[in-house]
Amino acid sequence: MRSLLPFVADLPLVDHHCHGVVTRDVTRADFEAMLTEADAPSPLGTSLFDSLIGLAVRERCAPVLDLPQHADADVYLERRAELGAAEVARRFLRATGTTDFLLDGGFLPDALTTTPEFAGLAGTRAHDVVRLEQVAEAVIHGTTARGFAGAFADELGKRAETAVGLKSIAAYRVGLELAGSPPSASEVEAAAGRWLAAGGGRLADEVLHRQLVFTGLDLGLPVQFHVGYGDADVDLRRCDPLLLTGLLRATRGGGVPILLLHNYPFHRQAAYLAQVFEHVFVDAGLITHNAGFRAPAVLAELLEIAPFGKVLFSTDAFGLAELYHLGTALFRQGLSDFVRAALDAGAMSEKDAVRLCALVGHENAKRIYRLEHV
Repeated sequence: MRSLLPFVADLPLVDHHCHGVVTRDVTRADFEAMLTEADAPSPLGTSLFDSLIGLAVRERCAPVLDLPQHADADVYLERRAELGAAEVARRFLRATGTTDFLLDGGFLPDALTTTPEFAGLAGTRAHDVVRLEQVAEAVIHGTTARGFAGAFADELGKRAETAVGLKSIAAYRVGLELAGSPPSASEVEAAAGRWLAAGGGRLADEVLHRQLVFTGLDLGLPVQFHVGYGDADVDLRRCDPLLLTGLLRATRGGGVPILLLHNYPFHRQAAYLAQVFEHVFVDAGLITHNAGFRAPAVLAELLEIAPFGKVLFSTDAFGLAELYHLGTALFRQGLSDFVRAALDAGAMSEKDAVRLCALVGHENAKRIYRLEHV
């Protein structure tokens, strides 16, 4: 583990995309299941501890639980159970140095902490990000095909009053090749009719996903898009952010920030989009903790051409409190390594380095999500 530059080690962070934590005690199988994006358990005879994320847990998380680095997995899990899930969550969340967490509560909300519960465990501020598809799926059975657009807009407007951003998971459902203009009222009615005729439920219609996005943009809140790496529900070839180019061209004059989340293995494509479109911003969440000690290489590739004012920090941690700690610690490591290499090469001054880290760590997120006004 390389030492961190002091101004990176002490850098306040805004985690602009994450989820709640579980506060129930978990078995080893539960724990390993939450270490991966796979939706099925590891085959008999294999373990997620035999992966870079598993090694990172034993290296970087063990000391937070008063264990030596590289403690055996069984010892680690025994200590975790001894402390209890709530204490484990408090330790890891409060060790991150994060001032604000932006939570997408739209996935498995009944299994995770609410935003207020999360804030209590973390001992700091937490804010809501509204998942567009969750709102649509909540209103469809209480309306008609003709009334869907209005019902969705009304409900989204209510939820947006206490939120700092919105999120689309079109990547999971239809891919990112969304047309660059809002659908007509007749197109929305026909699509909503098809959805109702199929029984509602899981939304997977390009017309309606596009309607959700443009309705969200009209509210003026930042809109996040899941991009790239995710669980087995994603068809990864349809998750390249370059597929969003038409929509990004069409929305560039609206003044609403669009945030491309995660991006791996398309992080270089995302960095290009952040460079050429003034309203596009990027991060390297999710891959950061999954890649373990290799995470700094991914962050460095994202920073190759993305302007420093266009890059944000996120963990996309879900369920396990360890993932917040890992995502944060490995992000700090990557940022420190990147800046140290630039300083050693004479490519920037220390003043420049401090400014870069502040932008990426918290200033960009505070500006984009208007957190000073929340």
